Amino acid sequence: MNDLVEVRAGVYHDSVSLMRVSQALAALPGVSVAIVAMATELNVGLAREAGFAVPAATPGDLLVAIRASSEDAVREAAAELERRLAAREAAGAARREDRPPRTTRSAARAAGAGGATVALVSVPGEYAFLEALDAVEAGLSVMIFSDNVPVEQEILLKDRAREKGVLVMGPDCGTAVIGGAGLGFANVLRPGPVGVVAASGTGAQQVTSLLDLAGVGVSHLLGVGGRDLSAEVGGRSAIQALRALDADPATELILLVSKPPAPEAAGAVRDLGLGTELVTALLGPGRDDLTTAVEKVLGALGREVPVWPCWPAPSGAPGTPGSECRGPLRGLYSGGTLCAEAAVIAGSGEFTDFGDDAYTRGRAHPMIDPTLRLEALDAVESGVVLLDVVLGHGADPDPSARLAPAVARACGRGVAVVVALVGTDGDPQGLRAQAARLNEAGAAVFTSNAAAARHARDLAAARVHS
Repeated sequence: MNDLVEVRAGVYHDSVSLMRVSQALAALPGVSVAIVAMATELNVGLAREAGFAVPAATPGDLLVAIRASSEDAVREAAAELERRLAAREAAGAARREDRPPRTTRSAARAAGAGGATVALVSVPGEYAFLEALDAVEAGLSVMIFSDNVPVEQEILLKDRAREKGVLVMGPDCGTAVIGGAGLGFANVLRPGPVGVVAASGTGAQQVTSLLDLAGVGVSHLLGVGGRDLSAEVGGRSAIQALRALDADPATELILLVSKPPAPEAAGAVRDLGLGTELVTALLGPGRDDLTTAVEKVLGALGREVPVWPCWPAPSGAPGTPGSECRGPLRGLYSGGTLCAEAAVIAGSGEFTDFGDDAYTRGRAHPMIDPTLRLEALDAVESGVVLLDVVLGHGADPDPSARLAPAVARACGRGVAVVVALVGTDGDPQGLRAQAARLNEAGAAVFTSNAAAARHARDLAAARVHS
């Protein structure tokens, strides 16, 4: 084997771009490992664990580690790396102005009256507070995509935003749709009468995708961060967002979505006395699941509840009649709310949320980089695996390309695989094309996470089908 290891001082590229460069290099003939990443402690450690001799580096440096079967393959990978990095530099230079703003507040001033009204903050968590505060002080609402932000900072930001008459969406706000414009991970949604407030990213994507599949559109989707309805935060942003949608003439009904909330926070949002009808999907034992909440919304609007699209596992796959399926239920999720919903429905089993802060520190979200989940799936030897695949802008442009082979390997070991596929027919990945590939690999595929969880639960309970 031939290794190339470089540390390029002071060369910065965002983690998502570098992850995609790494994937492109790893797909080249003869290349077995390709790591192109910022030289954080985590990434340096991963490279050293892979056997690369990495010299001293700082998080502001670019790490390149390539292993290939021949010197020619290494040279070709290095040349492809330079082509891709040069293309990114050229694209970035074309977007830059002669003297770009250096702070959020100066950028807001440069936009002037009638310019920007929302700032999107996506920086490492330790820097997010100052950037978000800069936006709030400039009179902008702010979506904080960053995670790993201390709860004390979240409370300070939200209190200051209320004083300034703006909204803080986040931290760890994965999705928002404002006036038809998607921010973060965003599905392609038709416009319509339903406003959504969500202390949940993938939960919001599930309910809005189901609404879209039922032919019902969304006025606005306001994410508020997964901790907003915790006891500490107390629904600060949810209350503001609900009042904003209540005052919006385009919103006829509001759907509130949250991970299991603190009772006092849930009570605060329920007691607002809104003039607009409110349907809640506050997950927890004995409460409606996300699909049931969507069906209630459809009923309130006088719309028919459709049969949610699903693709049963092909004949002979593990978990189908005539096949054998032994072992426990494992949930391998990228979405925290979807994971929580599935765990409540299943009642037993082992569930892991790979989108949790513990797994995303120093690496891209699993909806972008599926590496950890794929490794976990490859390690399952028996039983039932339940996982989500979330489509839309910002997510993996072709998740089934890497997941379908792993599903096929799992099914070949006798593991039954069930997939909750969250997306719309307008999403760039192609909902039905993704479903077909995963189904052909042996998975049962559902557009309702609740239905997927029930199916996986029943398979695990039956244990043996013959």
